[in-house]
Amino acid sequence: MTLERDIESILSSIGLNVYDITTLNDGGETIYRVSITAEDGSANLARCVEATKLISPLLDTNPPLSGDYRLEVSSPGIERKLKTLKHFQQSIGEKVKITLNDKSKIRAAIISVNGDRIGLDDETEILYADILKASTYFEW
Repeated sequence: MTLERDIESILSSIGLNVYDITTLNDGGETIYRVSITAEDGSANLARCVEATKLISPLLDTNPPLSGDYRLEVSSPGIERKLKTLKHFQQSIGEKVKITLNDKSKIRAAIISVNGDRIGLDDETEILYADILKASTYFEW
């Protein structure tokens, strides 16, 4: 198994799902970020702490990176990047900002995901492969 699959397995045992795993640098510090969601919507601070306590021992024996890093476990937030078809599926009903490969931009709500096609409430359908970047957004 890969490290990511091991993390997914550990978290699923307590009703959590891995949304995304990224590595980033912030102010010279390397961060290994695990974003989680919960089936019941309870990906709150207490659940993030619980996940951190379960993931940390695994990373102590199987470090994800060489050198020093900090583990950060959080929810992906209300405004989050959509990187996979699964992310689009999980975001049905939410408003999204999409930039296509041709640099055109779309703002709409996701109404369906069928295979590699994403249906939007403006009556358009786009191919996942045509998306350069996408994220959910919230109108305040």
